[in-house]
Amino acid sequence: MSHFLKNRIKPREINKRASVKAIVEAMGNSAFQGKNISLAHDIWVKMLKDNTTILFGLAGALVPAGMRGIIAYLVKNRFIDCLVSTGANLFHDCHETLGRFHFQGSHEVDDIKLFEKGIDRIYDVFASEKEFRKTDDFIKNWAKGLNPEFVSGKRAITTREFLYRLGEKLSKVSKIEGILTSAYKANVPVYCPAIGDSSIGIALAAGRAEGSSEIQFDLIKDVLETAEIVSRSKSTGVIYVGGGTPKNFIQQTEVTASIISDSVSDGHKYAIQITADSPHWGGLSGCTFKEAQSWGKIARDARSVSLHSDATIALPIIATAVAGSFNVKRRKIPQFILKGDLKMTAPRT
Repeated sequence: MSHFLKNRIKPREINKRASVKAIVEAMGNSAFQGKNISLAHDIWVKMLKDNTTILFGLAGALVPAGMRGIIAYLVKNRFIDCLVSTGANLFHDCHETLGRFHFQGSHEVDDIKLFEKGIDRIYDVFASEKEFRKTDDFIKNWAKGLNPEFVSGKRAITTREFLYRLGEKLSKVSKIEGILTSAYKANVPVYCPAIGDSSIGIALAAGRAEGSSEIQFDLIKDVLETAEIVSRSKSTGVIYVGGGTPKNFIQQTEVTASIISDSVSDGHKYAIQITADSPHWGGLSGCTFKEAQSWGKIARDARSVSLHSDATIALPIIATAVAGSFNVKRRKIPQFILKGDLKMTAPRT
């Protein structure tokens, strides 16, 4: 029999007592995106067991869609070691940590009426513009109290330092756990390369307009730091939920590291992406890992899977299955020494 006919498709059966982990493992004997969910689970567990440094890219409006607790769990339990996110997700995380909410709505609605009532819409999610402004004010007013060198603009701050301190502040004023508070407590670095493209940027712009702060971000230092994380790690793996800037920012770490360091691997060893985009439009959000290999961003022999699915469906399933498969503390948690105000210990290799 041909080696092409080696692995049989095994018809699924209903088991009312089956765990999410068992269902995901059984999906590995199916096809299409069901099989890819199982592959994503397998690769993620392999990364954890190999003590691989895991960089996680978060795009899309996933916090408003209810994924905040899942991301916080991944950070808190060190299922990921470095988070790169859009500013919007981090703003919405801050919003909910302060005790405010997003609401179920509908995309079949008169948006002019929503505007008149001060309600913002993200597809079928509603939020109060008045409440968003309160979160804007919180960030603006908190930023005034940062190191005077930062507030005056004399010294630029990395997004990692800024978000670490914001997580610290939120931990003091709220008992509600979120992404930034979990990252602060677990010492997981969080980067936001497009922080101006968010309500965090709006809040800081308001502070500058009123003359209360002149905060400047050192985004190039963010680039250097993430390249240093990669170059110091035994091996790296990437998980992308959506694409956009977070995906590219993590992808380019291998290229940057190869330019500034001689001790760099030939790309990320493991790679998972959950995307609803297609590669033939030429955008990064849908581009394949094969394409990334042409840049040296993904290793030639990398274990990878591209899962084409809505992240609000796939992420809870995969993350829950991973939690069921890897329910012990990682023996060697990667941590980092990054120059600046924060002191982080180097990864154990």
